[in-house]
Amino acid sequence: MTVRALVIDDSRAMRRIVTGILGELGYETRQAGHGQEALDVLHEGWAPDLCTIDWNMPVMDGLQFVHAVRANPAWRTVSLVMVTSESEHGQIVRALAAGAHEYVIKPFTADALRDKLALLGLLPEGVSL
Repeated sequence: MTVRALVIDDSRAMRRIVTGILGELGYETRQAGHGQEALDVLHEGWAPDLCTIDWNMPVMDGLQFVHAVRANPAWRTVSLVMVTSESEHGQIVRALAAGAHEYVIKPFTADALRDKLALLGLLPEGVSL
């Protein structure tokens, strides 16, 4: 079974890093440079199991994206993980209250991201800790 991830970040370098980590874990990935571009991908019908979301982006930020996804019943099963430099406790609480499942603070390691995915039950078959 293919596991899909949508990597949303306005930094091309960060998208490449996260995509590389997820690719090594066996994910099929797509990328978006901001929340609206990511919503466009979802509206096209591409259904990810996971979205990794930066907070600070132009056009539509990560929190707005989380709210938009959670407002659509068709996307309720998508796991949302914030991957951001926003490290204040209040920001983390806001993201989780909005519907994000997990929160990874930049900079992070491949192991830290993998561990969060394991917590969510999102490691592809055959991948172990």
